Amino acid sequence: MGGVLRAEPVWVETFTGLPMERFEKLLRVVRERGGNGPGGGRPWCLPLAERVLLVAVYYRTNLTMRQLAPLFGCSPATVCRVIQRLRPLLALEPAPRPVAGVERLWIVDGTLIPVRDRTVGASSRNYGFSANVQVIIDADTRLVVASARPAAGNKADAHVWRESDLPALAAGTTVIADGAYLGTGLIVPHRRRAGRPLLRGQEEDNAEHRRVRARVEHTFARMKNWKILRDCRQRGDGLHHAVQAVATMHNLALAG
Repeated sequence: MGGVLRAEPVWVETFTGLPMERFEKLLRVVRERGGNGPGGGRPWCLPLAERVLLVAVYYRTNLTMRQLAPLFGCSPATVCRVIQRLRPLLALEPAPRPVAGVERLWIVDGTLIPVRDRTVGASSRNYGFSANVQVIIDADTRLVVASARPAAGNKADAHVWRESDLPALAAGTTVIADGAYLGTGLIVPHRRRAGRPLLRGQEEDNAEHRRVRARVEHTFARMKNWKILRDCRQRGDGLHHAVQAVATMHNLALAG
């Protein structure tokens, strides 16, 4: 049975939101990471370009594997095998080390992502069952710098930050965050205390802080155009791989 979707500009741009030249860059990254190697079973029935497109379409649309199978002319088992094989290869590139004399400003925040796997998520206030994912972006380029492994959705942002590997990654870089990160050493807004209104200068600092920090909220909104981050059915490391892959494709769409 022949599939409908092919790694051609009209399908790539419609179903992934990536221009063809950005998709080809993603394809090169996957190939360099060994994506064209054997899958541990029968030979692949789809070329690498269409396998990468399949994973991108899965993350973009959150269709089930049974729905994706006829679109690519293969079985649901093959769709599952392709996703399991390629999803780690779409991971975000490690953040570059700080360069002496170059000032950088990063922004960190956490977002709750609904999940089905109860070993990854927990009941939270925003969703019935979710995971807390911490993401750092560059304030100037608005590119995703790093993301932490998902934590239970009922954990506070400051607690998740301390337990992740992000503090070590951000060492030597100025990082701003919202008031939920009080006591972490990050730059947070001034707190208003009972009976002690903020000074005018502090109010102005907070307004500027909000203006800059809004960029990470905009990034989350763009990343959640990839519907896998609105209801993740993957288990185990599936959510972590999904966040990393979406961050990679978000960066490609933004900067190329």
